[in-house]
Amino acid sequence: MSDELVAAAHRAAEEVKTRIQAIDHDSLDLLFREARSHNGWQDRSVSDDQLRQIFDLMKMGPTSSNCCPARIRFLRSEAEKERLEPAIVPSNKEKTNTAPVVAIIGYDLDYWIHFERMFPQLPPPVRKRHEEDLAFAEKTAFRNGTLQGAYFIIAARAIGLDCGAISGFDNAMVDELFFGGTRIKSNFICNIGYADISKMYRKFDRFDFDDVCEVL
Repeated sequence: MSDELVAAAHRAAEEVKTRIQAIDHDSLDLLFREARSHNGWQDRSVSDDQLRQIFDLMKMGPTSSNCCPARIRFLRSEAEKERLEPAIVPSNKEKTNTAPVVAIIGYDLDYWIHFERMFPQLPPPVRKRHEEDLAFAEKTAFRNGTLQGAYFIIAARAIGLDCGAISGFDNAMVDELFFGGTRIKSNFICNIGYADISKMYRKFDRFDFDDVCEVL
């Protein structure tokens, strides 16, 4: 990487920290404190531009060695949702069928083939491990694909959409239906749209800091 590009990156990081020290309380409510996992949806569409916005935010979150293994299938048409339906457990069918868009968040086991583009400075021995150690590669893909799935949810909330992530489905069936002939595996499904608040549950409890954290 050229010295000019590194210097430009340093300047950009410094400029952002000078301009913005932290997001405001309203933004924290939108993204975290008052955000929910939703079960019902308004009859409002989600545009392709919004899907691109989500991705363009999500992709900026960090992954190890910039491996970026997440792969997404966005299902909008009734035909594609009907194709998915047999893989969904009964309790999740209605909220998935009625969502404006259903995102299948997957992860690519062959993420490492893109290292020349994504991380050209990666030392050859490290790249070789990603390529040849299949167990290591699978753990890397799953861990970082899951991270990117979390970024996906935060990004969708950030542009004003609501989410309802589900894991109650047949992964093997989804892989065959939507990732057949690839090395991509499904992780979880995220329904996205504008929530029907009347179908929302109360917010359940969360641990307090002292319940689960230690400062060592």
